[in-house]
Amino acid sequence: MEEINLYIDDTKDSMEKALKHTSHELSKIRAGKAMPSMLDGLMVNYYGTPTPIAQVANVNTPDARTIVIKPWEKAMLSEIEKAIKASDLNINPQNDGELVRLNFPPLTEERRKDLVKQSKNEVEAGKVRVRAIRKDTNESLKKLLKDGAAEDAIKAAEAKVQTITDNYIKKLDDVLVEKEKDILTI
Repeated sequence: MEEINLYIDDTKDSMEKALKHTSHELSKIRAGKAMPSMLDGLMVNYYGTPTPIAQVANVNTPDARTIVIKPWEKAMLSEIEKAIKASDLNINPQNDGELVRLNFPPLTEERRKDLVKQSKNEVEAGKVRVRAIRKDTNESLKKLLKDGAAEDAIKAAEAKVQTITDNYIKKLDDVLVEKEKDILTI
């Protein structure tokens, strides 16, 4: 039945978005290496408009513990500095009048364990989103059954939804394993 296939396609799309969102959130968790993506959510005030740092400056990583931000306009130095101080990066930017330098200290064992815990929480939130998508889809399928759809077709669709759910839960677990390895590698 075409309507059932639409629900299943919707489910896959939604679960893929949940996986991407979780991966994006995990990318914000610092794993000992300085990465330009750590600044992705930060906005600076560019002539009254909130603008991503990457759109007003060059962002580079000269080594594993340093991010260098060289704005195209010197006036942006203080704005970039303010945005970093206001962020949850917990890092003190160094402004030398030409560029802003972020030096990331090596992670302590305790901090690594906290980051792993934070990563697990993020992945668990992703799993909750995936399960909520499954629940919504199954409720929609049950409505189709009430509207006269064949019971066999609905049961088969529910089994397919469960298989899709299991696949995305596994993908989330794999993402977590990768992130843990990244965090715990010194």
